[in-house]
Amino acid sequence: MREIALDTETTGLDPASGHRIVEIGCVEMISHVRTGRVYHTYLNPERDMPEEAERVHGLSADFLSDKPLFRDTAQNFLAFIRDAKLVIHNAAFDMKFINAELKNIGCETIPMDLTIDTVQMARQKFPGQPANLDALCRRFNIDLSARTKHGALLDAELLSDVYLELTGGRQASLGLAAEHSQTVENHSYSLSIEIPEREFRPSQEELEAHRRFIELLTDPLWKKIAS
Repeated sequence: MREIALDTETTGLDPASGHRIVEIGCVEMISHVRTGRVYHTYLNPERDMPEEAERVHGLSADFLSDKPLFRDTAQNFLAFIRDAKLVIHNAAFDMKFINAELKNIGCETIPMDLTIDTVQMARQKFPGQPANLDALCRRFNIDLSARTKHGALLDAELLSDVYLELTGGRQASLGLAAEHSQTVENHSYSLSIEIPEREFRPSQEELEAHRRFIELLTDPLWKKIAS
């Protein structure tokens, strides 16, 4: 079962108002185990960066000016997410932007039924509780120290941890991490634990107490067997 934790950063809230994606981050999971494979890119939005958006993710128009356009990276992005369920925090927001970018370059859009929305999962599991990514990380004791600003790849990594907790708890990587590998092979793993020998010999005091107890028994069974 291949799943991709995905996050985007944008210039604003609505692609219908001319806002664009400026960063995409993806983290691959297979059978609820992170493999170490990621996809990450910054994008030139071909427009200005509103102040309020820059305060959120720290990406300026100047920084993004020499980054690739979405059309130049779309095939790599689609190849990475192909055949996988997309795990997204507030999926409607990110998919609205991704599908707008795909439509702009004449590509097929991605159906919403290929997404898993962790906001909905969290609201079902913890009704009435905050369901934002920061709150869920704190709930599950996931380290947030590196998150001084929003970033698509970091948020996708945090999201993968949150998702694994929502689905039953994080698992060890089982040696699957292969940051530069394009494939994940099947492996079997066994754990060998060496337990040191312990002394269970009775003390002289215990032996004497046992002998006195035996003498108190009347007509014990083992004497009948012996005779």
